[in-house]
Amino acid sequence: MQIEYGTQTDQGKSRTSNEDSYAASVRKKFFLVADGMGGHAAGEIASQIAASTMEDLMTGADAGSGSAEQALLDAAQGANARVFESQTEDPQLSGMGSTLTALALRDSRYFIAHVGDSRAYLHRDGALEQLTRDHSLVWHLYESGMLRKEELSSHPQKNLITRSVGPHPHIEVDLERGDAREGDVFLLCSDGLTDVVSDETIRTVLGDATQSPQQMCDKLVNLANDAGGPDNITAVVVRIAPGSDDEGRTVRIELT
Repeated sequence: MQIEYGTQTDQGKSRTSNEDSYAASVRKKFFLVADGMGGHAAGEIASQIAASTMEDLMTGADAGSGSAEQALLDAAQGANARVFESQTEDPQLSGMGSTLTALALRDSRYFIAHVGDSRAYLHRDGALEQLTRDHSLVWHLYESGMLRKEELSSHPQKNLITRSVGPHPHIEVDLERGDAREGDVFLLCSDGLTDVVSDETIRTVLGDATQSPQQMCDKLVNLANDAGGPDNITAVVVRIAPGSDDEGRTVRIELT
């Protein structure tokens, strides 16, 4: 399985700081987006702690496909514990939290761990599928048939998250899995992208095989800023390319 990827983050046009973080490792076939929340820069701290802790724990985890889900679950719980401990140690960080959406690829399978309202998408054969469900009040209203999907980003309570990393000592983590195929394109992103860029536009961008994953990330972030950039924007794009060996590819691990 040869993996190509790109990453991009931007504070947007309305925010004075960037509370999003991300991690990417080709060697470990692990990718993550986190979107922090909390005053006094606590959101930025929360997402950085969540992302770096989970990346560290996944780096030391067993790479076998049979343990991938448990490794993701343990790493997410470890990230939650670290964010929770940080705010109990420093009262100024009280109430901080972060979303967490992570992708691991193992032996032609994909595994996703998810908390919050950042999202994971899969583009395959011209179709776009949202692999995660938002942990938010408006998503509950959408699933109940009370809102259309295009109404979520404009609802006055869209920022009410029902599950996040850090506020409580234990967290429920959604786990998704499936077969990965050559040509698949995965997108992990914060809501600063999906609030202003439609699924149809995302489908078009991810479906352009002439573009590299990095170019796709850059395009998506630019589109979000062109639409007003009301929030921090982060995109991680992972494409499974033809080939069976990624030895020698550059490993890039970055946190904002």
